[in-house]
Amino acid sequence: MLRRWCILVAMLALTVGTALTASSASASTAAGRFSPGGLVHLVGASSSHARGIRKEAESTNWSGYAGTTGTYTSVSASWTQPTGTCKRGDQYAAFWVGLDGYSSDTVEQTGSEVDCAGRTAEYYAWYEAYPAASKNYSNTVKPGDHFNASVTYKGNSEFSLYIADTTQKWSHDTAVTVSGADRSSAEVIVEAPCCTNSGGILPLTDFGTVNITSSEADGSAIGNAGGLTEIIMIDNGGRDKDTVSSLSDGENFSATWLRSN
Repeated sequence: MLRRWCILVAMLALTVGTALTASSASASTAAGRFSPGGLVHLVGASSSHARGIRKEAESTNWSGYAGTTGTYTSVSASWTQPTGTCKRGDQYAAFWVGLDGYSSDTVEQTGSEVDCAGRTAEYYAWYEAYPAASKNYSNTVKPGDHFNASVTYKGNSEFSLYIADTTQKWSHDTAVTVSGADRSSAEVIVEAPCCTNSGGILPLTDFGTVNITSSEADGSAIGNAGGLTEIIMIDNGGRDKDTVSSLSDGENFSATWLRSN
């Protein structure tokens, strides 16, 4: 099935590069037309010392937490796949861990997704070494599944992208090579993927609440990461698209859906 991927750039100016790729492990219908992953689309940032957060940023496609001032070797987290509520239209929501993408031109990432094809919810897992297109795993994913995922730099431009669905009892450890990766951020993210035909962010699936635990960067709680940044996802009108809780024990948080657009 053909998948579309795009490039995001910061500060409300979108330059979209699209390509089509065939994947033997593609998801069906809505999930097959667009690709999760890619760079953050920042629309604002400000300093904040509330709740121990050193920075706060607004984005139209990411929410979650990231270390943004360092050179990172690994990032990991666990989560429970939330249930998608699908009423009408195509919608998309991805949950992932990754290195890069906040202030660099690559992203090394892996995660799960729930997309809506009309009233039908579709679940799958994937990985991406952006700017290459994302690729889906063919394994079964169901709501309520427990995921562990990590991205680890191995040296010589090689990364290990690991994801395990411990409920369905499958896992993948995929090696990718990304030349010139800065490793300048480590993030645990909920994402509204890119892009509509006009270059905008896709509608965010109503995923209810996703609980993310054991979020770590370089083997320590992500709350200890340099330049810890809370990322807030907003729509074009400046309204929050989901809420992100404060970190507990420096590594656990939840995100709750508010609106699709």
